[in-house]
Parts: sequence; structure tokens; C-alpha cells
Amino acid sequence: MSSTFTDLIEERQAAVSAILKAGHIPAGMELFTAADRSQMDIIKNWIDESDVYMLILGGRYGSIEPTTGKSYTELEYDYAVEQGKALFAVVIKEEALEKKVKEYGTDFLERDEPKSLSEFKKKVLSNISSFFEDVKDIRLCVHESLSDFSANRKLKGWVSADEIIDTHDLAEEIKKLNEENRKLKSDIESKDKKIKSLLNSKDSEFRELAEVLNEIKIIIPKTHTKADNIETNLLNIFVTCKDSFVNGITNDISMKDWENFLFFEVSPILKIHGLMENEKVTGVRYRRYVATELGTKLLAYVEKEQIKKNKEKK
Repeated sequence: MSSTFTDLIEERQAAVSAILKAGHIPAGMELFTAADRSQMDIIKNWIDESDVYMLILGGRYGSIEPTTGKSYTELEYDYAVEQGKALFAVVIKEEALEKKVKEYGTDFLERDEPKSLSEFKKKVLSNISSFFEDVKDIRLCVHESLSDFSANRKLKGWVSADEIIDTHDLAEEIKKLNEENRKLKSDIESKDKKIKSLLNSKDSEFRELAEVLNEIKIIIPKTHTKADNIETNLLNIFVTCKDSFVNGITNDISMKDWENFLFFEVSPILKIHGLMENEKVTGVRYRRYVATELGTKLLAYVEKEQIKKNKEKK
């Protein structure tokens, strides 16, 4: 999923939510760190690993890659086209852009490279694309496009079948993971009953944040659980796995599948809401996601409300 970032936060979140709800895993280019490789190398790698490329084009052209003079957003789009990826784009309508500028200022409008943006937009509109006025249009486009691609293309998915060499050796591991999956599902269902009661709290700031996270659906795919998919929401996962988020999750090479899921799929979404931050760990090559001050305060709020509810039952 590609776009400029600061001017399209709400639109990106709508796309993320719709992609997750459709049972797919979104990958946003700005959430990945270049490490020891160039930014474009990292971007190309993630496009190569993805089945579908989505572009959200607003009123900004984006940061310029110094060698080519093109924006990273346009380079991502061109590379996806070159690789023959299934792709679609949603482009903001002029009336919607004018409304944004009136409400939020000229930061939502391209001032440095208007000609480059215009030429890029013409290129995008010559391929599969549609216009949007608000987030509802984006959700609808995601739903229709992914349904069409799933029905008419062979999508590789998160783990390619040709990467699985010997399933026999995994039998014991699968049995163990099934037990962990049942326990996780039970814990999530238990937490879900408790968390729903928090939405009536008088603390509006955390209540509103909890409501937002509660509405973001998360599919824990069977490629991570080795069992049936589990449907839950972002608030449930944040609370259930609070120890991991508070202590920090790294992308160390020895990370387990569940840690991999939390690091690459869940933490970036929590970062969008200011609940997690990504940092470089001194002296090592890996990075770490850890809960922010806002994240720990939200967890404390949830725990406090749970204790209050328990006392009221006695």
C-alpha cells in the first residue's frame, strides 16, 4: 500500500482496516526501515513479496529520491507496473482536495512539484484506478478490487507453498501450536467480554481511542497459528499481548512466528495511533517496537477499568 503519508493518514487507516477485514495483510512502505540497504531496495523487496499493489494518490507528490528526481511514491508505482503486479489506485477528487485545503491548510497541496504530480496522476489514471471523496469510497474500492483479484488471479499469499519442504517434521510443532492457539482464542474471547464494558467509561480520551481500536478488525491467519483463522480486533490484541508490547518486540532473525506477526502486522498499525514506536537498538542490527507513553497509559486505563468492573460484581 503506497501513498504520501502525513496528508493521507485517515485514508491510509481506512485502507488498512478494509484490507484486514477482507482477510489480507497490508504492508505500508513508510513503516519499514532501510537498515543497511537503500530505501528503494527495501521498497522493491516488499513489492516483490506482495501479491497486490495499492496506491492512494492525494494532493502531494511526496519525498524526492535524489538519483532519479522522482518521488518515492512514483518509483514504487513504476516498479510495481514493471513487475506485472496486480494493482489498483484511488485518486482524490478535486472537490475533496479543495475541501481538505480549506479545512487544514496548504500542507495538503503540492507546492514544489505540481507539474510532476500532474504527470504522475495522468500515468495513474491510464491504468486501473478510481476516484474517492472520503474514506467510504476507499473502503469500497478495496473490497471490490481485492474480491476481483482473489477470484481472477492466483495470489501467492504470505507464505508460498513451494517454501514448505517437509510437513512431516512439523507435526509435533503443529500440535503444540494448536494447543497455544486454543488458549489464545480462549484468552481473546475472555478479554473481549471485559473490554466491551470499557466503552461506557466516562474517560472520553481513552474511551474514544479504545473505540477506534475495537473497530479495527484483525485476522490472525492460519499461516501464523497453524490452525483456523482467528478474527479479533486491535484492542484485544494490544491488551492480550501487553507484556510483549511493553517489553519490546524485535525483528531479530530468531523471532517466532507469533512475534513476527506482532512486529510486522500489528505494531505498525498501533504506531499509526501513537501507541507504539520503532527504534534502533544500539550495538545490534535489529530494530525494536515498544509501547509509547500513550500506549502504556491506555493499558493502565484498561486494567483500572477491569478492576473497577470486578469490584462492582462482588
